[in-house]
Amino acid sequence: MSQRSRPPQGPFPYRHPIEVRFADTDALGHVNNAVYLSYFEAARAGYYHAMAGTPFGHGEMGARHTFLVAEARVAWRAPAFFGEPLVCECRVAWVSRSSFGLEYRLSAEGSSVAPARSVADGDSVQVMFDLKAGRVMRVPPDLLDLMDRFEGRQILRRRPE
Repeated sequence: MSQRSRPPQGPFPYRHPIEVRFADTDALGHVNNAVYLSYFEAARAGYYHAMAGTPFGHGEMGARHTFLVAEARVAWRAPAFFGEPLVCECRVAWVSRSSFGLEYRLSAEGSSVAPARSVADGDSVQVMFDLKAGRVMRVPPDLLDLMDRFEGRQILRRRPE
């Protein structure tokens, strides 16, 4: 995964609303650092559902597109608070033979709780996995086509250095 000093720029095809729950906060009154990965997970699942038209893991298509998270990174930019509306944007950054990278941008839209701002960004690497065979598999061509169409571009076909 790349190391970034600033949030990712450019368009993201998917926006996932996040409601900060009281249980997400810690003793300091802001969202606990471990919770951000669950926000990315929610955006990842929502992205797949919006792209494929079916929830991840459901139906014939969902069963064929099983992937595992192999790496994840979060860069915290500003605290988020209980009751604050957040949006987690998600996009595919690259696809290789058996894995693909996602990028996330988490923002607060501004409310009576706090002003609009960048809260966190991050990325993750997903590895395609054949559950029956118990091994890594190639990214299916139909998934590549879905990603390209949903993103509105041909996604980079290699993992960046």
